[in-house]
Amino acid sequence: MHEYTSRVQVWGLSCPGSPEEVSRARRWTRDILRDSPLAEDAELIVSELSSNAILHTDSGRNSGSFHLSLSVTPQVIALSVTDDGGAGTIPKVEDQDEEAEHGRGLGMVNAIAHRVVVHSSQGAHTVTAELFTSNRPGAHPC
Repeated sequence: MHEYTSRVQVWGLSCPGSPEEVSRARRWTRDILRDSPLAEDAELIVSELSSNAILHTDSGRNSGSFHLSLSVTPQVIALSVTDDGGAGTIPKVEDQDEEAEHGRGLGMVNAIAHRVVVHSSQGAHTVTAELFTSNRPGAHPC
């Protein structure tokens, strides 16, 4: 392979911050990853992260939006959702008791993904979930 050739594929999607757009984000993810054995996990992650953006940030307000990024390499699928900010707190995985009605979503994403990273910039947050395509011990994802 030529030194300037990359095997990374990257897609992006911006969605208005309405609940119907979560299903659009799921379909978009499923269509891109249709041949991947990780497509269902990726679809579930995108659904949860998109829903969180709409429910907990300014993305769900009038004229709000959320942005998805999907990167695929031979080693990893990275799914990122960026919100419009305004939540006041940084998204984090929290332990919830069995009776809790909310607050389990990011924990579920954390359980499915091999790694979850949260970045904050100018009040907005990007949550990235990575699914490693290789489960070999010691395999490096990048």
